[in-house]
Amino acid sequence: MSVELDWQHIFAECRVNIQKAIEPYLKTRSEPQPDLGMGAGGDLMKPADLASESAIVETLKAHEVSFTLISEESGIKKYGALAEGCYVTVDPIDGTTNLTRRLPFYCTSIAVSSTPYLRGVYAGMVADLVHGQTYMAFAGRGAFCNGEHIETSKIHRLDEACVGIDLNAYKTSLKLNCEKIIQNIKHTRHFGANALEICYVAGGITEAFIDLRSKIRATDVAAGFLIAKEAGATITDHTNQPINIPLDPKQTLNFVASANIEIHKQILSLINSDA
Repeated sequence: MSVELDWQHIFAECRVNIQKAIEPYLKTRSEPQPDLGMGAGGDLMKPADLASESAIVETLKAHEVSFTLISEESGIKKYGALAEGCYVTVDPIDGTTNLTRRLPFYCTSIAVSSTPYLRGVYAGMVADLVHGQTYMAFAGRGAFCNGEHIETSKIHRLDEACVGIDLNAYKTSLKLNCEKIIQNIKHTRHFGANALEICYVAGGITEAFIDLRSKIRATDVAAGFLIAKEAGATITDHTNQPINIPLDPKQTLNFVASANIEIHKQILSLINSDA
């Protein structure tokens, strides 16, 4: 069986096991959810975060995968004799606040890489844990949602576009030209799970997703970037440079993910224009 088909099967099994693992916590969301310490990425961990991570690890171990786990929760851990040949970057629950507050938008992100750098990612899954949609991509093979091929939007004008933008600048600052972006985009949105919002760009639901806070982590974007690029998206930093960051739970970045090059150029022009 090919590497792609192996990961397709493993991803599907991960999704099922994650859903089972977090189900008890979905039933008790009306009760206070305890904090379980600070995760490797710097956020407080909730029980659902660790339950999802455990489901992922146990699924990979059941398939006798040797891998280096790079997790927003537990950090970097090695499993198996050949752990350095396979890097699995995960955000067990992206949108934990949404989950605990019963806001219906959260997901799991899993990316598989041959190197500990973003450019080495060759397989990725983002599982929407609310709406039953599973996004997958394999390098050079395209992007899919529930097995159906997806492509980015063909809208080329910002005055017709719907664009996601993360303005959650708590304990940081927005130093780039966010005001001008908001003033020139027809519709702006933010739902609270950035990995899934990148997949919305991949699926042609939105025309771009922007995060200029230098706060989002590699674990949030590793799978989503591959899925979006395989669907036809253009992704760079705010200076239009390619992104090849280390896969590390503490590594942060800013980025613009656009459905097409025309939208991308318009967004970068606004970001880099004089205030």
